Formats: sequence, structure tokens, C-alpha cells
Amino acid sequence: MTPQPSPEAGAAVKAADRAHVFHSWSAQDLIDPLAVAGAEGSYFWDYDGTRYLDFTSGLVYTNIGYQHPKVVAAVQEQAAKLTTFAPAFAIEARSEAARLIAERTPGDLDKIFFTNGGADAVEHAVRMARLHTGRAKVLSAYRSYHGGTQQAINITGDPRRWASDGGNAGVVRFWAPFLYRSRFYAETEEQECARALEHLETTIAFEGPGTIAAIILETVPGTAGIMVPPPGYLAGVRELCDKYGIVFILDEVMAGFGRTGEWFAADLFGVVPDLMTFAKGVNSGYVPLGGVAISQEIAETFGKRPYPGGLTYSGHPLACAAAVATIGVMAEEGVVENAKRLGETVVGPGLAELAARHPSVGEVRGVGMFWALDLVKNRETREPLVPYNAAGEANAPMAAFAAAAKKHGVWPFVNMNRTHVVPPCNATEAELKEGLAALDAALTVADEHTV
Repeated sequence: MTPQPSPEAGAAVKAADRAHVFHSWSAQDLIDPLAVAGAEGSYFWDYDGTRYLDFTSGLVYTNIGYQHPKVVAAVQEQAAKLTTFAPAFAIEARSEAARLIAERTPGDLDKIFFTNGGADAVEHAVRMARLHTGRAKVLSAYRSYHGGTQQAINITGDPRRWASDGGNAGVVRFWAPFLYRSRFYAETEEQECARALEHLETTIAFEGPGTIAAIILETVPGTAGIMVPPPGYLAGVRELCDKYGIVFILDEVMAGFGRTGEWFAADLFGVVPDLMTFAKGVNSGYVPLGGVAISQEIAETFGKRPYPGGLTYSGHPLACAAAVATIGVMAEEGVVENAKRLGETVVGPGLAELAARHPSVGEVRGVGMFWALDLVKNRETREPLVPYNAAGEANAPMAAFAAAAKKHGVWPFVNMNRTHVVPPCNATEAELKEGLAALDAALTVADEHTV
């Protein structure tokens, strides 16, 4: 679709937004949201006709891009057939979505509890774990994000938690492995893995194993930095959970449904959790949907005992129809395979070439269509390009980088001192190379702040 400029319409949209929309995670008087006129595939455009290649996939959820005609048609057909229905009933779209998801989840995660998104999926996974074990505490990693609802934000490890953290949520945090910025003075992946597992087991011992309901981890942490865990780490966590009777929860809200080049990131490591949360890519974000995939053992806990939780829109027909169509598109068009292949042959090597040319790139890490560039002032000291949780003038180098990327036609995902490369999983080789060229140009701005 060719964008048709309409500045007057854009001005009206912007005026109404500024007058009435309260934006998340923002100081309302300091933001200037772009008025978006449309989107298709890997691109979106504003009312001036400026088109951007979306290297954010929305918020890392448009795994099949915008406006895929088969998913749009499925939503339209479902709306004409049965727009909504209460969750206590069996309906075709809900049953089929659950079946298709269960077919792809690892191990015996064959029961699906539907939510409206990822945060409430985490809320319910934690509730299930606590009820199943009769224990209260949850262990989570510092470098993590699990959602914005009250329990999920308290489980989160990044600074977005701080304003809501009263220290009374029954959450204990630990350091997960991250060799580039190791908390364990490790020099190899093997050392990092072993020391991280030792640290976790020590934390369990000192907290009291009999008090811990669950350990929750993002299989591959997303917003916190896309740190792919070293070989053996997740298997080691699984062993610790089995040893101490702790429920193992994997958060696949961002990493699931093809993002890592597998249906679920757990498949990369051969690990089966007890509970797994999902959302985002399950239907490419076309209609809000999330859920918890539940193991047989935990499902049996609620066989004769009612599960005390639910949502008015659990398994909403429109959302489930979008999921059925999205999973069908991903299977028919080889979207997961595309993410894996182009991640290995185009994105990974392309980002490595950028790192070789730009002193501001400290590390490239990722898998599939899930990558991050760790930007630094100095490669030797690994000092981040901007301070941790920087804002205002302190964040100017990253703001300048982001502005340069947009100027060159790519909308970047920027968080702290990183830019994440998370295009749609069905992006083409040509689109990816276009995006890499734009990042190449933008990184020259970041290079100006290196020493």
C-alpha cells in the first residue's frame, strides 16, 4: 500500500490524543507520540506519508507483520459468526486455538488457560503455583520484565518495578547468567552457568526451600536485554526445581511463537517447565490474547478443586480466531523457519559486521529475530553508552541514535543502552538488509560518544 499524505487528518488525530489519551510508562507532558495512518507487512507510515521499517514489531508482537490478509479475514468471519461469548462455554474458536497451542507447547503442557495478555498470564501462573504448592515466595531475576499488573510488576526485575514495589509481594530476586556483564566474575560461558546455578541454589537454601512456590524466568529475557542463557543453565534450573519441589515457570510472552526461530524458546534448550506464559505473537497482537500452558500435574490439582480465578474475556472468540489464523499462517508460510534461517544467515552476520565497524557496539547477542546491540562508551571497560536507567540529558546519546535511525527510515527498539533488532519473523532478506543499512548509518551518531 502506498501511503497517501493527509497532514490535516494527522493533526486532528494528534490533537485528540494529546487532549484525552493517557499514555503508559510516560510523563504525559513530555511525550510527542507519532500519529500513525496505517501499516502493512513490516512497515507503517504517518499522515505525512513518511514510511518506517518497523524493527520493533510493535512491542515485539507483530510476528507475522501488520494486516496479514488471512488473519484479518478470520477476525471478520468470526465477528459475523459469533462476536463474543462467555468463557464458561465451549466454542469452536476457543477450543481450536487451545488445541493448536497445546500441539506446539513442549512436553505435557496441554491445558490452556486464556487471559487477555502477558501480564495477567503471569499473574495467574503465579497464583496456580502458590495454590499447587501451598507456598508463598516467588524467585525472579533482576534483569527481567514480566508485566505491568500489580503482581507481575513486583516480579519484574527492571526499574519499572520501583514505583510499585512495597517489598511485600513475596518476591525474592537473584542474578541470572549474563556473561558480558557477569555478576560472578566469570570468564567463560561454562563458568557463568555453573556460578549462576550455585548462586541460585544458595538463594534457595537461605530463603528456605519449603517457602518457595515458583521460580520464574523469561526463557530468553526480552526487554531487559535479550541475553540468551548459556548451555545447561535452564536445564540446571529445572533440576533445582525438581530437587526442592518448586514450580518452574517460563515466561514466553515475548520469546514465544517463532521469535527465536522455534515455536517456543524452551525448544532451543530442551527444557519443559511446569507452567509457561504466552501472549503477543500467539496472534501477532491483532486482538489482545494471552495465556498459561499448564502441565498435567498442576492441572490435576484443580481437577476436583475449583481454580479461584478467571477473566470475563478469557478465550475471547475474536482473539482466538486470530490465534487460529495466525498459527495457520505461520505453519503454511514457514514463518518460524524463516526467522531461524534469516537470523542465522542475515541478521546475526549483519550485526557482527556492524560491530566490526562501529566502536559503540560492545556486544551483539541474540537468536532468530531476537537480537540486541549493547552500546558502550568504551569497548575495553564496557561502560554503557548511557547510565543505567538514564533519563533526560543523561540519555541524550541514545536519543540521538534513535532519531538518526528514524531519519534513515527505521523505527528502532531502544531501551537503556541497547537497541534491539526485533523485526517481524516473516520479514524478507531485502527488508532486513534495508534495516541493517539504516542502523549502520545511525551508529555513526553513537560512535561520536565513544572514548
